[in-house]
Amino acid sequence: MKKIVIVGASSGIGQCLAMQYIADGNWMVGIAARRGDSLEKLRRSAPDRVVPQVMDVTADDAADRLADLVSKLGGMDVFLLSSGVGNQNPGLDAEIENRTIATNVKGFTAMIDAAYKYFKEHGGRGHIAAITSIAGTRGIGIAASYSATKRYQWCYLSAIEQLAHTQGVKLTITDIRPGFVRTPLLDDGNHYPMQLTADYTARAICRAINHRRRVVVINWLYAVLVFFWRLIPRVVWRRMVLSTMALSTEKVVV
Repeated sequence: MKKIVIVGASSGIGQCLAMQYIADGNWMVGIAARRGDSLEKLRRSAPDRVVPQVMDVTADDAADRLADLVSKLGGMDVFLLSSGVGNQNPGLDAEIENRTIATNVKGFTAMIDAAYKYFKEHGGRGHIAAITSIAGTRGIGIAASYSATKRYQWCYLSAIEQLAHTQGVKLTITDIRPGFVRTPLLDDGNHYPMQLTADYTARAICRAINHRRRVVVINWLYAVLVFFWRLIPRVVWRRMVLSTMALSTEKVVV
């Protein structure tokens, strides 16, 4: 039976992904997040195939806790990172910026590195998938650290892919870039355009992983949006008021 580890499985997209893989019946599923009660509910749905692990990706012991989870699971074929935070912060509040960087850069790097080292040391073959965001396409002024950290994630995954080739590790990298997804993060009473459901997004992610896609934008409407975002000249982009794109609320998509 194949084995997948999902980090960030206690809510939103990560929780839906865990439910998808559990329902499939062909996977041993390791789940990790900060909220142990949510993980326990998932474990009870298939106690013989689900192994939980409470962990915080920003903690110094995150890599050790991941190693413990993989050991209890009996190995790992796919590593899926669904942990991240994001807020609008036009006032550049240092606490918000640092929290975003801690999770989306420090925590992300620790998890990707730990997964890479595991696959390198255990047969030299594996699959790393991570949920980033279309926000990495351009720097977004009202969410500077969020868009910047998502761009970092794009670049880091690309670098790891190159490193794997250089070191002879047969590693598949899947960079998953969703747009607005209807999760608790966006449950603030405000309108977001083109919202996708978490279930729909999770199914699309499962297909992308199954087909070993390199980069996938979810869905085609966002792929079109990203295409045109890339074409906007820098001098025009810096004059754009992104609140007109429904980014004027407190939170943005993870």
